[in-house]
Amino acid sequence: MKTIHEIEITTTEVILDRKPITVQESGDKMLVELYRRYVGDYPKFFKMDTLSRLGFIAAELLLKQSAISGEQSVDAIILANRSASIKNDTDYLATISNGNYYPSPALFVYTLPNIVAGEIAIRHHIQGETAFYILDTPEQLEQIIQSTLQAQGTTQRTALAGWCECSEANKFYAKIQLLRTI
Repeated sequence: MKTIHEIEITTTEVILDRKPITVQESGDKMLVELYRRYVGDYPKFFKMDTLSRLGFIAAELLLKQSAISGEQSVDAIILANRSASIKNDTDYLATISNGNYYPSPALFVYTLPNIVAGEIAIRHHIQGETAFYILDTPEQLEQIIQSTLQAQGTTQRTALAGWCECSEANKFYAKIQLLRTI
């Protein structure tokens, strides 16, 4: 497998293809800053939970970089983390505590971690495989990526794949790559 482009996002920095992107904000505010600077045309972003925002911004920056270098379309999205959608699960639980029996449907939709893969697929019209795994380590994900991309034989395939973790609004990490089978 060949890495075409890669991005790493922490709560305070963004590294795209080993070059830092200057940001003024940190945490969730940084994701909004990046959205306004590099995307700006997908208002649904503001309804997303932090995990979806993180994956969405990472995908946007990678795919913009890919378009600049003339790369082909994406065949699969393969993401994983350790905490599933715990941050949003906790927020959702708070809406049904203390006698409130009318939980927030806006939060409920994001209680599934695979929603981030769906948001990316919808935005970029990716009709191939989309998967989100709950794993202990990023190394386990590498084995899944290998087997998924090689399952189709010798056909060259491209995937957006990596680790996308968000346990709190201001505590997240993503390392996502655009990969191609050789």
